[in-house]
Amino acid sequence: MLQLETINRFGWGIRPQEQQQGTLSQWLSSQLQGPDAASFPGVSSCADGLIALRQQRMDKMQGDPLVKPIFLADASAQLNALLTTQQPFRERLAWFWFNHFTVSMRQGGTRGIVGAYMREAIRPHVTGRFTDMLAAVMSHPAMLMYLDNASSIGPNSPAGQKRHRGLNENLARECLELHTVSPKSGYTQADVTAFAAILTGWSVDMKADEPGFTFRDNAHEPGEKTVMGQVFPEGLDGGIQAIQFLGTHPATYRHIATQLVTHFISDTPSEHDINYITTVLHDTQGDLGAASLALGSLSSAEQPTAGKFRSPMDYATAVMRALSLGNKPDQDPTDPHSAARTLLGAYSSLGQPLWTAPLPNGWSDLASDWSSPADLLARTDWSWRLSAHAHTSDPLEIANATLGPALRKTTYTAMRTAGSRQDALTLLFSSPEFQRR
Repeated sequence: MLQLETINRFGWGIRPQEQQQGTLSQWLSSQLQGPDAASFPGVSSCADGLIALRQQRMDKMQGDPLVKPIFLADASAQLNALLTTQQPFRERLAWFWFNHFTVSMRQGGTRGIVGAYMREAIRPHVTGRFTDMLAAVMSHPAMLMYLDNASSIGPNSPAGQKRHRGLNENLARECLELHTVSPKSGYTQADVTAFAAILTGWSVDMKADEPGFTFRDNAHEPGEKTVMGQVFPEGLDGGIQAIQFLGTHPATYRHIATQLVTHFISDTPSEHDINYITTVLHDTQGDLGAASLALGSLSSAEQPTAGKFRSPMDYATAVMRALSLGNKPDQDPTDPHSAARTLLGAYSSLGQPLWTAPLPNGWSDLASDWSSPADLLARTDWSWRLSAHAHTSDPLEIANATLGPALRKTTYTAMRTAGSRQDALTLLFSSPEFQRR
C-alpha cells in the first residue's frame, strides 16, 4: 500500500485533492512513463536569451532590461509547473539533476539562459542515459559561460599564440570533481589540466544570428591528451570521447548513486543502498530511469523513519502545494501576486534563491545546513504570512491529507485549539513532521 510519507519522500508535497494508488514501484513507474507532461508557456530559447544579453552589452544597458523579463517568464513557468505537477517524482528528478549540474546566476551572465538550460539540457534526459545528459550540459552555453570555458584557449593553438592567453580549468575541474568521477577516483592535477586542454575551443558564438554552442578550432590545444590513463585525439571528437569515457566510468556510477541515495533516502546512506544503485547504473550503461526506479526497491525507501529534512525550496513548495496554490497557469510573469512569484520570493527569503547557488557544487542536501533556529523561525514567519490568504481551507483536513499517519497527536491537538485558521495552519507548517519528507 502506498503511504503518504513515501509520496512526500519522492515528490514535492501532496496536494489534498490528489489520488494516489498502488504500490510504491507502481507509483514511481507511472511518474516516468511517457513524456514529460510539464508545459512552459511564454518562455524563450537559449538563443533568445543570448540575443538579449548581446543587445544589452552592445547598448551598455543597466539593470538587465531585456534579460530580466526572460528570467521572470521562465521562473514563473517552471515554478507553476512545480506547484501543479501530476508527475512529482519526475519533477523532483529534474531539479535534483539541475542541482547536480549547477549553473548559478551569480556569475557568467547566465540570467537570461539558466531557465533554458534546465529545459534544454536537463529535463529531456531525466530518464535517459547519463552520458547524454552530461554531453548536453557540457555543450550548453549556460555551463560554458558559468564556468568560463567559453574563454578558455589552448596556449599552443593559433589563438593562444596570437593572444598570449591560456587554459581556464574551471569546467574541467568541476566536471571531474562534482559531475562525474569525484576525487575518490584518484585523478590528479595533470588530469584536470589535460581535460581542460581537451575542452579548449568549446565555446559560445555570440555573433551568430542564432547564438549558441560552437567549436573554435583555432582556439583548441593541438595534439593528443591523456586523462586518467586514457588517450584522446585532438579536436571536437576528443572532447566527445572524453565525456563518454567519464560518463560511463565506474567511479562516476558510484558517485551519482551516492548522491541519489543521499537525496532520496538518507543524509547518511548505507553502503548496501549505494552499491545497489551503482550496480543498476553499471548494468544498464547509465540508464537514469532505471536507477531512479530502483530507489523504490530499496528496503529503506518505505521504512517509517523521520525522512529527509526539507530544504527551503522543498518546504515552501510543499506548503503551497498543501494549500492547492498555483492551480491556474500564470499568464503574466510580471504579476507579483501570482503563485509562482510568491514561491520565487519564498525561496529567496528562506535562504535558497532560485538558480543562485553560491558555488558549483549546488545547494546542500543535508539537514545540518538548513535546520538552525533562525532557519526554522524564518519558516514560521513566512508560513504565518502565507496562511493569512487561505480563507477557505480546513487546516485539519489539510493536515490529514498531506501528512497522514505522520501527523503527531500533539500537533493535531494544538491545531484543534488554535485561535484562528491562520494560527492552525501555521502550527501545521511549523510542526517537526512537516519539516521532513
